[in-house]
Amino acid sequence: MSVALVWVVSPNTEVFKFYGILDSSRFVLGNRSSIRAKMGGKQDWKSCSLSTDVKYSSVGGSGLGSEAKFPVLLSMVANPLGESAVSSEQKVYDVVLKQASLVKKQLRSNGYLDVKPDIILPGNLSLLSKAYDRCGEVCAEYAKTFYLGTLLMTPERRRAIWAIYVWCRRTDELVDGPNASHITPTALDRWESRLDDLFQGRPFDMLDAALSDTVTKFPVDIQPFKDMIEGMRMDLRKSRYQNFDELYLYCYYVAGTVGLMSVPVMGISTESQATTESVYNAALALGIANQLTNILRDVGEDARRGRIYLPQDELAEAGLSDADIYAGKVTDKWRSFMKDQIKRARMFFDEAEKGVTELSEASRWPVLASLLLYRQILDEIEANDYNNFTRRAYVSKAKKLLALPIAYTKSIIRPSRTSPELSKYNL
Repeated sequence: MSVALVWVVSPNTEVFKFYGILDSSRFVLGNRSSIRAKMGGKQDWKSCSLSTDVKYSSVGGSGLGSEAKFPVLLSMVANPLGESAVSSEQKVYDVVLKQASLVKKQLRSNGYLDVKPDIILPGNLSLLSKAYDRCGEVCAEYAKTFYLGTLLMTPERRRAIWAIYVWCRRTDELVDGPNASHITPTALDRWESRLDDLFQGRPFDMLDAALSDTVTKFPVDIQPFKDMIEGMRMDLRKSRYQNFDELYLYCYYVAGTVGLMSVPVMGISTESQATTESVYNAALALGIANQLTNILRDVGEDARRGRIYLPQDELAEAGLSDADIYAGKVTDKWRSFMKDQIKRARMFFDEAEKGVTELSEASRWPVLASLLLYRQILDEIEANDYNNFTRRAYVSKAKKLLALPIAYTKSIIRPSRTSPELSKYNL
């Protein structure tokens, strides 16, 4: 997962160079039950229906350190030939370093992260505004708490986060939405080709256009987006993970990538003395923590779909097997196993929290709110006596409301004035 592209869309690029124009005001963004949205008036955008795209095939502990590298849980793993191979954590850390270098390069040249102005071309500004507004509507529909937090950001950062969120959601829906049974590796290849075009200023539809504009304004690199698509490919061909090293790489692909996409937009506080790499590490840890939490919450649901996202070697060590998961019985062995899994997820949340205060002031609250709320899902699994087979852990509205002032209080803590050494995972 290497990184080679920097500012691939220049300010002089004509963003709105469409493949075609359709007179359409309807688009569908699938989510188990599809959204249908109508926008008033004639819209000069290609339909962004995922179902149409499919049919026509168009489609690590991070503490805040200086020199130390992202901790490697298993520094080397043996391949079938008996040779040593770099662990998933080290592979991902290589991506982190390259992502961070983009931001550091701009900080050295400007002294701050510059947000470039809108590209104003005749007839395009109003359409671009509508594209961002639609992204905001989707974010508000499916990530209500986070959406409210984004309203605290500057307009430019807020809109950019919406555009990134929507692209990630659409990508995830390809293999986990209502049309998932029709998705093939070829369809994902075409979705990746569409991503390449988007980064080169050739958006296919309305929502693509918002992200295409975003990547001209912030040092957002294409590699995490490509890596997320790779995670979708993994879901098509893989339903078991032999160890945590394999699972970690999957978690990076489908969720850790979001952190790397978002840091350039969220911004790092000008007061922060932490290294850029450490802030990226914290964002990565939050994505890993969120995905591990999803996995633990959805054990029963995933099993009914033939998927088990739990380390097979750790299940065996606990005296458990796939048959036990399919049986769905909460036993002492299962409780003991789940306690260890929850402990690991919380360690990633703890590492992530260390980096949030290094973000720009306006970005801390929504990120912290998201972190605290997601971490509470682990508490609910415990409250359900570890029955994640037939009971879905969720955080009540009352607890969500209580978390918001806590998140705000934590968000006003000033960034570090020194660069503490990178901590280690003790997993």
